[in-house]
Formats: sequence, structure tokens, C-alpha cells
Amino acid sequence: MEAHAGPGAHPAHAVHALGGATMGTLWHASVSAPPGADLHPLHDGIQACLDQVVAQMSTWDAGSDISRYNRAPAGTWQALPQPFFDVLREALSIADASGGACDPTVGPLVEAWGFGPGGRGGAVPDAGTLAAARARVGWRRVELDVDGRRALQPGGVGLDLSGIAKGHGVDAAVAWLRARGVPAALVEVGGELRGYGRKPDGRPWQVLAEAWPDDGADDGPEGDAAAARDPAAAMAPCVLALDDAAVATSGDRWHRFERDGRLYSHTIDPRTGAPVGHAPAAVTVVAATALAADAWATAFTVLGAGEGLALARARGIAARFVLRGDDGPRECATDAFARWLSA
Repeated sequence: MEAHAGPGAHPAHAVHALGGATMGTLWHASVSAPPGADLHPLHDGIQACLDQVVAQMSTWDAGSDISRYNRAPAGTWQALPQPFFDVLREALSIADASGGACDPTVGPLVEAWGFGPGGRGGAVPDAGTLAAARARVGWRRVELDVDGRRALQPGGVGLDLSGIAKGHGVDAAVAWLRARGVPAALVEVGGELRGYGRKPDGRPWQVLAEAWPDDGADDGPEGDAAAARDPAAAMAPCVLALDDAAVATSGDRWHRFERDGRLYSHTIDPRTGAPVGHAPAAVTVVAATALAADAWATAFTVLGAGEGLALARARGIAARFVLRGDDGPRECATDAFARWLSA
């Protein structure tokens, strides 16, 4: 079939693939640029954006701004870089909107369950350790001073932005590319994606809703190859057209561990202090920013299909839940999700 250039086409451009490593995972970017363009400045600029996210928000880096905040004495106000402050403010807003299902102060619980920098990928804490960690969690304990760009450390708060830092990294890279005149790009960090503009042939960027790097199909995000399929989930492909939008997927299809014959999800419910007991197999969210998509996918995984779907519908959020059933996987989605499906 002959392809015809559509609206917004850049026939003199080609799609170029860039990539690297960050935040313990890989990043990919597909950018629209002339065939002979020097891509080194674009690659280096994206990497610098992501390196800044790590320097500010990685709990795995003892010298990062978030680690400095977590070590700060009780009752002290800590000055934060503007990007970190903005992400924290958004995280607290989503914590409020989700009833604490996505809580940036979950750090002590992450450590207690063995998922933090000192952990080994999963452990079951004793009752005392868990109680002590829960006592330190609570997003309402964090106060912000907007004018001074500061956050109060009330004592013992351990911020963990790993649930949204990758999404923020995607947004930061997209903003950087746009500021340099790149007309269209699709950026991915560890499975969180955001696309803007149109490909050179005028078509929108297309991705599979189940895209995730841990499933072994790591071909990068460009167009129709941004996918990783779960053999156990024999479902029709869910292809999304990202026209200036972001998508993130969460769930325990990818991240869980086993101890003494019991499976535990890596997603912790900050409200109970324990891993989510009956997490959906996957939750996909489409939003204006990758940060919002990332955070809400986590929140809906914690809330589950019943409460999560109701909240998504009430807030007009594009969300799709994949659930396990006796007859195989099934899905349910909000009306807002349908408009992102590729024709």
C-alpha cells in the first residue's frame, strides 16, 4: 500500500533513534530531523537532562538533593532546586487527589520491604520494622514554602520519587528537544513514553499499551516497535496514537517477588504499609505529561480496578485496567481512554 504524507508531515526529515542508560534502566528517543543532521548534541542534551534528574531525585545517589533532604534534621527547611520542588509539589497534589494511594513519603516502606538502595530486591519485614516505617510515612507531614522554594523536613520523612522520576525525566527531555526546534519526537525512559508532533510521513507516534522494557523486546520506542508482549496475556494489541500525550503502565505483571511460597507485588500501598494484595495485572494511563501518567498508573494499581476505575472516570482520566480472571485476562477502561486508540 502506498503511504501518503499527512498533515504536519516533514518529508525532508527522517526518524533517528537515540538511546542510553539512566535511573537503572534504558532511555530511547526517536526524533524527526534531516537525514544528515548531527545527532550528538541531541543525544548529549537528553542525557544531560536525565543526569540532572538523577542528581536531584535519586535515592540511590547519596549526594543527591533528595538524599540530602532525607538526612536533614527534624524541623529544618531544605532549599530545593526548582525542578525537584516542582515535581514534589505535583507529587503531593496527586497524593491528595488519590487519597494517599501514590505517596512521595513512601521511602521508609520501600526500604523496609527491601526495594531501596540497601535492599536485595524484596524482603518481608518483621512487625516492629514495619510499624517503625509506617510511623514515618504520610504526605501531609511535608510542608512547602513556595516563595522560598523550600520543603520542611519534619523528622524521619523519607521521600521516594521513583514512582514519578522517570516520567519527569521524559517530560524534561521533551521540553529540551522542543526548545531546540525538534519538530517531533517520541521519548521513553524505562517504559514511560511521551510523543509530540508527527512523524515525517505525517502520522502520529504509535505505541502498544503494554510497552515495558523488562519483557525482553527492547527495540526502543519508535512508532510501531515500542512494544513488549506478555505471552500469558493473550489479548488483542492495544495500540495508542500519542498526539502530544504521554503513556505509562504499572502493575505486577513485571515486578513481584516470592518468599516462602507467597508472591508479593513491588507496588506498596502507603496506606497499609504492605505490598498491594490484588493488584491489576497492568494499568495504563494516558495523560498530558509523563509525570502525571506515571503517578496515576501507580495510584490506580494501588486502588485496584473497582476504586481506581471509579476515580479515573470521575476525574476524566484515560485509564485501562487489565485484570486476571478464571477465563484469562480481561480489560476495562474509561471512555477517555478510547479516544487515544489508534484507528
